[in-house]
Amino acid sequence: MKVTESRKADRPRGKLEIFRAQVAEYRGTSVAELMKYARLEYHTIQKRTPRRIPYVRSKYFVKDKIFLNTFWDHVNQKRVSDKIRRLRLFGCAIELIRKSPLAPETVQSPTNGNELLHRMYGVSTNSTVFCVQIKENKKTHRKDFISVFPIK
Repeated sequence: MKVTESRKADRPRGKLEIFRAQVAEYRGTSVAELMKYARLEYHTIQKRTPRRIPYVRSKYFVKDKIFLNTFWDHVNQKRVSDKIRRLRLFGCAIELIRKSPLAPETVQSPTNGNELLHRMYGVSTNSTVFCVQIKENKKTHRKDFISVFPIK
């Protein structure tokens, strides 16, 4: 039995569980300024990983690796205003992935039947509610951090 299936059954229906992050959002108004902070965090994680692709270990997924490189491909496809919104929350998203024991909302990917999307919710120290999306391949169980965005 997969860990995600057993945890999904334990999750209370209709109740949204939100993780309180201890990290503040990055401050800045331009993409270049925010990219500097986000890349600094990314490179410190990259230096700690023994292989080429950087990852963090998730508390909820029983210390499974969550790979981070897909996030950068996703962010680079967005408009400047979306990049700013998402990069501000990068540090909060990394902390949520690492420390949150709360069950995510899991749905089937609408574009690919071979993937699951896990949505984890958190709130930053600045009281910004945000969502972190993690994509999981059903066959290989590889998990990739796709996106983080604020919820209005």
